Amino acid sequence: MPEPSTPPDHTPRRGELRIYLGAAPGVGKTFAMLGEAHRRLERGTDLVAGVVETHGRKKTAELLEGIEVIPPCYIDYRDSRFPELDVPAILERRPQVVLVDEMAHTNTPGSKNTKRWQDIEELLDAGITVVTTVNVQHLESLNDVVTQITGIEQQEKVPDEVVRAADQIELVDITPEALRRRLSHGNVYAPERIDAALSNYFRRGNLTALRELALLWLADQVDAALAKYREENDITATWEARERVVVAVTGGSESETLVRRAFRIASKSSAELMVVHVVRGDGLSGVSASHMGKVRELTASLGATLHTVVGDDVPAALLDFAREMNATQLVLGTSRRSRWARIFDEGIGSTVVQDSEKIDVHMVTHPEAAQGFRWPSLAPRSRRVRSWLAALVVPSAICALIVGFLDTFLDVNGESALFFIGVLVVALLGGVAPAALSAALSGLLLNYFLVTPRYTFTIAQPDSAVTVVVMLLVAVAVAALVDSSVSRRREARRASAEAELLAMFAGSVLRGADLNALLDKVRETYSQRSVSLLRRRDGVDEIVGCVGPDPCADVERADTAIEVGDDEFWLMLTGPTLPARDRRVLTAVAKQAAGLVRQRELAEEAGEAESIARADELRRSLLSAVSHDLRTPLAAAKAAVSSLRSTDIAFSEEDTAELLATIEESTDQLTALVGNLLDSSRLAAGVVRPQLNRVYLEETVQRALVGISRGVTGYGRAEQVDRVKVDVGHQVVMADGGLLERVLANLIDNALRYAPAGPVRITAGQVGDRVLIAVADEGPGIARGSEDQIFDAFQRLGDQDNSSGVGLGLSVARGFVEAMGGSISVADTPGGGLTVEIDLAAPQEENW
Repeated sequence: MPEPSTPPDHTPRRGELRIYLGAAPGVGKTFAMLGEAHRRLERGTDLVAGVVETHGRKKTAELLEGIEVIPPCYIDYRDSRFPELDVPAILERRPQVVLVDEMAHTNTPGSKNTKRWQDIEELLDAGITVVTTVNVQHLESLNDVVTQITGIEQQEKVPDEVVRAADQIELVDITPEALRRRLSHGNVYAPERIDAALSNYFRRGNLTALRELALLWLADQVDAALAKYREENDITATWEARERVVVAVTGGSESETLVRRAFRIASKSSAELMVVHVVRGDGLSGVSASHMGKVRELTASLGATLHTVVGDDVPAALLDFAREMNATQLVLGTSRRSRWARIFDEGIGSTVVQDSEKIDVHMVTHPEAAQGFRWPSLAPRSRRVRSWLAALVVPSAICALIVGFLDTFLDVNGESALFFIGVLVVALLGGVAPAALSAALSGLLLNYFLVTPRYTFTIAQPDSAVTVVVMLLVAVAVAALVDSSVSRRREARRASAEAELLAMFAGSVLRGADLNALLDKVRETYSQRSVSLLRRRDGVDEIVGCVGPDPCADVERADTAIEVGDDEFWLMLTGPTLPARDRRVLTAVAKQAAGLVRQRELAEEAGEAESIARADELRRSLLSAVSHDLRTPLAAAKAAVSSLRSTDIAFSEEDTAELLATIEESTDQLTALVGNLLDSSRLAAGVVRPQLNRVYLEETVQRALVGISRGVTGYGRAEQVDRVKVDVGHQVVMADGGLLERVLANLIDNALRYAPAGPVRITAGQVGDRVLIAVADEGPGIARGSEDQIFDAFQRLGDQDNSSGVGLGLSVARGFVEAMGGSISVADTPGGGLTVEIDLAAPQEENW
């Protein structure tokens, strides 16, 4: 009876992920995605749209026609409803392909997943192919670079590994001039937002830099995809997709010449240059630390990278490294051996040329080439083989030479001397046993062929026995000395190699390498597939760092596991098993890696202590700064009140009104001062917890102006409020209404105070998913170079009017804006004055 068959595995195959990567907003990612959707529909693919953001663009909306749209699910949050991707509905519908726009989108609080890319992962796991879009500025690794270029920090971010895991990535890109022209024609944003966009985010320089970032990132992705494909298909042959030059250095004085020559070769083809130094694991090659230091400095100055690999077989190690890096050219120095030395060992260069296959090998001459005869360095195994061969061949050759040619010219003493020389030659090659064999064989041959009676092993004369014994003793003694010398030399070389490796790893740490960079150096040096650092604490294993594909997470499964003494950390490697001599170095490296982990923890603790110290310093500064500013308005108010209560003087109505105005102004100053002090204290203590919601700018600005005019906010500039011109349209931002009102009140008060004449303009415009709010005055402005200093606490940039407060207004404004996930900066107003810009997130579109 046949056995029952195993039920089939119904686990769905993971869907494919296709990403349209945009260099900037408005380049046409969604348009390209919809174009692909129609092509798939024409081929009969079951396709639906989960999220497609048209942003009111007519041509994009037209392309959406004819595509089945899955209605969104609405999330209630703070008295508003927000549309989000309906993942359960798509899973129930189970199409072949789904369109999900804006991969970096942050879901409304209350959604199952925080980020839309996590929704996409659910769809992929269910076997549904997803086509999505993302801009380069949303990539996690480029966030700080984009912020530096554009001045706008992106809050919506996607981890690079999520994007790199895509099956296909297509770059959507147009020239900066074409994008600005598209923007000017109203094809990207509404007409009222075009000027603000062109003068801010969409400046030509910004767009050019973003375009270059996208191209470079995608080039790295292509390299990674090629390396992955070669690894998955076990392809070791070189593919000349991109020129890469590897130059091998020994650390000798000729190394700098080789690196410079290789740099010129690489420059002619715009190739990447890599410098590699092979450390012999058997300790048979040493290196000068000073020479390697010069090579390291030269490599850094030329923009190349320095790599160190370990290998007993230098040619094989060089070629393996070159193939792993997909190098197309290999630069070597000509051999330092003389012609005679090459008879015994043809050298590294010849072996590399013979085995290089498709890699072009350049042999570069240098002053150290062919310096003279040098005995070849032999590996221990080769030395033993040659010693045994010499023990048999040398005595036999000497015996044949004497019997055939020299027997008539030499007596027994001369013949014994020749055998002595032969025994010494064998002993110098190393090995006590081969030397003893040579001595015994020499004695037997001498006695049999040359000592009377000949052709018999009978020893008729005592001298012959003494000769054999002396040769045996001399051979053993010389061989023992040679072995001892070779052993010590090998140990010294091995110690030098280990010291070089330790110096390299220590140098990486001292130069600021993080944990993963150190682990990657280990992986490269020892040709491992992956390296990971495991920490055991309170019975729980935790991987604190790993590099390479499929890192090992279990000590028992690692090919090589190094314990860091206290059994808390384990360095685990997957790949070729390493010998004991390499484990000694790796033990020290593992301790360095553990030290980096502890150093990171100490840095975090130090950061917390520093925060406490800063808060304490702020409190002391507050006490010092407010000593005068509190007394001044209090003294003025007390003087005015005392005057009004005095019965000795009869004040007129005008005098009474002036005294009351003084009291009101002093109270306003105290209110503003105390408010800013309390706000600064809250910021320093980290207790500001903004509640982000949709905030209409027009309403918030008007509330700030009402507060200023009535003195509710502590400013009391009612007579100057009419100078404020508001033009924010219908802009809406994601912010805390109360905090934003305080920020605007501070900025407007500053503008009114320091620009006593001329209007104060408040404008706003949306750029992408951000809203820029500008408060511009026509006052004297600030000195160039003090743009960041103006936001420091207790800073009035040279203003000597202490009655105006302790300089906390802009400091508080920056703290509140950053707490709401935005940024604040200053710039010159065209024609004179100061413009303060606030960058906040725009709410997600509600229209589909």
